[in-house]
Amino acid sequence: MFDRKSDYAQNKREKDAIVYIGVIGPVLLTRAAFTSEDEFMKWKLWSDSDYHATEKTGRSYYDNSLPLVDEFLDFIAAVPSVEDELFYKLAESEAGAERARTCAVLMVQIRGCLTHKQFRRLWLLCVEGMSVEAIAVAEGVSHQNVSKSILKARKKLQKNFGI
Repeated sequence: MFDRKSDYAQNKREKDAIVYIGVIGPVLLTRAAFTSEDEFMKWKLWSDSDYHATEKTGRSYYDNSLPLVDEFLDFIAAVPSVEDELFYKLAESEAGAERARTCAVLMVQIRGCLTHKQFRRLWLLCVEGMSVEAIAVAEGVSHQNVSKSILKARKKLQKNFGI
């Protein structure tokens, strides 16, 4: 689609004049400026074809791909400012501190409702990633004792916290 404000469009719109772009802006050469109708038509056809060719060559690159500015516009606009980075880091650190405070409060509440043995076994299972069998071997007790202790701890947590 061609630009309606281009030189080509202005020249096509003016049927009784030739539009050319001068130093101070568009200039209209009317039929009266030419010696005959044939000469006017010759130059009108030439100007139309010249403007059309110029318009096509100017658009041929953009018809098949994106213009350079549009290709990189997202990258240019996506570069965060120094202030944005600073505020992002501050918000990130505040969120991290809030998570740490929440975790600390939850840990105190969990420790308060579980026995020391239940808390240690649940910690080894969930945080350290040990299996029930490995915990039993490390403590020198049976698999059944560790399993029952962890089940009781989970029931307490579910009852108290809905976890």
